[in-house]
Amino acid sequence: MIGESKWDLDTPALCVDLDKLERNIARMQAALARAGVASRPHAKTHKCAAIAKLQLAAGAVGICAAKVSEAEALFDHGVDRLTMTTSSVTPVKIRRAIALKKRNPLLIQAVDSASGARDLNDAARNAGIVADVVVDVAIGMRTGVPPGEAALALAQDVDRLPNLNLRGLISYDGAAQHIKGFDARRTETLRRFEPSVETFERMTKSGLNTEIFSCGGTGTYNIVSTVRGVTDVQVGSYIFMDAQYLEIGGEANDGRFDDFEVSLTVMATVLKSSFPGRLTTDAGAKALTTCEPRPSVVGEPGFAYDASSDEFGMIQYERANVKYNAGDRIEMIVPHCDPVVNLYDHMYATRRDRVEAAWTITARGCSQ
Repeated sequence: MIGESKWDLDTPALCVDLDKLERNIARMQAALARAGVASRPHAKTHKCAAIAKLQLAAGAVGICAAKVSEAEALFDHGVDRLTMTTSSVTPVKIRRAIALKKRNPLLIQAVDSASGARDLNDAARNAGIVADVVVDVAIGMRTGVPPGEAALALAQDVDRLPNLNLRGLISYDGAAQHIKGFDARRTETLRRFEPSVETFERMTKSGLNTEIFSCGGTGTYNIVSTVRGVTDVQVGSYIFMDAQYLEIGGEANDGRFDDFEVSLTVMATVLKSSFPGRLTTDAGAKALTTCEPRPSVVGEPGFAYDASSDEFGMIQYERANVKYNAGDRIEMIVPHCDPVVNLYDHMYATRRDRVEAAWTITARGCSQ
């Protein structure tokens, strides 16, 4: 399909507009550079080695991976500056993480408990290596060690273990990314982030290595980057954008987060158009997920898209800008880019609607 129009692709087809993708990467790099911090993009968004390499070439200091299997897949396809943001707690995960570290000296791993740090140290000693680690400081209760005294004690434990090398801390606030309204998001983000900042300061004063203080994401990139001590931001969805992020509002436009362009879409085919005010497409939950908000059809703001059927999408409308017939293509903005990308084996990279490349979703299904 190289050179063909994206409107001729067999569907459902995942597409990324290269011009928009490249502008998004450049805009994020420029914005963070003005604040004096770096990017450490999260691969859980794109799971694609080709995109990770574009981000590194643009100046990212590394790539985050949520799971061991994701990090393995990316490294096997030429991405080595990797930071695993989820602590390994089972023997099998620790063995895999240490085996990857032995192959990839640049790997950094998160720890969030004293027992996990000891287990990782023992595995590293048995493998004859020293593992680079960051302490995961919790914001909320999903992962991480509580900030303050507990986090400081863990960092000191790591610093004493002979086969671990403390590199600093990470502190990601996923819930803050989607707070609607920029002022509300900034206020709540900084409030929730303050204990992590205090932990960073205590670690620094204690003489511990804090060369990495990594945090934030797409929704808070221009908030946490203003905080003293922050070294890099774990941005992810900015490269694609989706319906969830569009509705949170930005600093300049409180009604729509338009700091970055929508580059990721799904092409679908109309299967049925014979019922008044209704269309059936070939893109249901297996192509778009059932995440909220619902997908939106490009160029048709009056269309209500329901992707709850496994195989089929149902559109209801009162008015359409064009007449649709069976076989016609439509293009949709996805609800949430991360899980949608994970549904596909590859994405078509297009420029001016022509297919320029087909990129493998390198870490598709890598959830271990």
